[in-house]
Amino acid sequence: MVGVLAVAFSLFPILFVLSAALNPLGTLSSTELLPTGASLSNFGDLFERTEFGRWFLNSLLVAGGASFASIFLSSLAAYAFSRMRFAGRRFGLLTLLLIQMFPQFLAIVAIFLIFTRVTDLWPSIGFNTPWGLFLLYMGGALGMNTWLMKGFFDTLPRELDESATMDGASHAQVFFRIMLPLVAPILAVTALLSFIGTINEFMIANVFLTDTGSKTLAVGMFGLVAGERNNNFGIFAAGTLLTAIPTVLVFQLLQRYIVSGLTAGAVKG
Repeated sequence: MVGVLAVAFSLFPILFVLSAALNPLGTLSSTELLPTGASLSNFGDLFERTEFGRWFLNSLLVAGGASFASIFLSSLAAYAFSRMRFAGRRFGLLTLLLIQMFPQFLAIVAIFLIFTRVTDLWPSIGFNTPWGLFLLYMGGALGMNTWLMKGFFDTLPRELDESATMDGASHAQVFFRIMLPLVAPILAVTALLSFIGTINEFMIANVFLTDTGSKTLAVGMFGLVAGERNNNFGIFAAGTLLTAIPTVLVFQLLQRYIVSGLTAGAVKG
């Protein structure tokens, strides 16, 4: 009984949004849980009256690129912190941990001033560009991802590194050919979290993206209901359903790695 209630509670918002997207009137006041008539007009209006296609591509470019770059750089840093001993290692780890205690939005004023100067010198990576937002997101995710991966690298036996080194393998060969395949589960988890967090991020993107064509899905969709919530709710609901597609596809793509990591950890030892 509890399971049925939990499922019903979880499905209610989804059914309501689906009903609103199929509602031919396209207003919030006329939306019901079970629509009396079904129409795809809201989806057509979404592409005709807004630049949803451009927002969609911008979000995929920024979220996909930032997630891939942050995972790659974080894995390199995590491997170095886990396997190597060098001056400043402990200080670097503590610094990464302390930085994560403060949300990135606290530095929005300083970042805004920096990007104001960057926009004057290099407009291609300044305000209203996906590359500028890409650099901002990539830097903000490095600390947490590095800590998550380092913990996973620490669980791998050092005998693997030593045996490969004795066979003549370099650090790069050990990392790419031995370590990365073994840490695929944590790579999948961090990639999924980074992608979801980036594609859904709104506060910073709303500050940096003001041109209609440069907006991401979160900023563009917010603009649909910021002033005309009732009249544009059907279009907003249609866009919400389409916005969920990339996240679902990424989860399905990485699901087997996540499940294999959980099951492997359950029987370890």
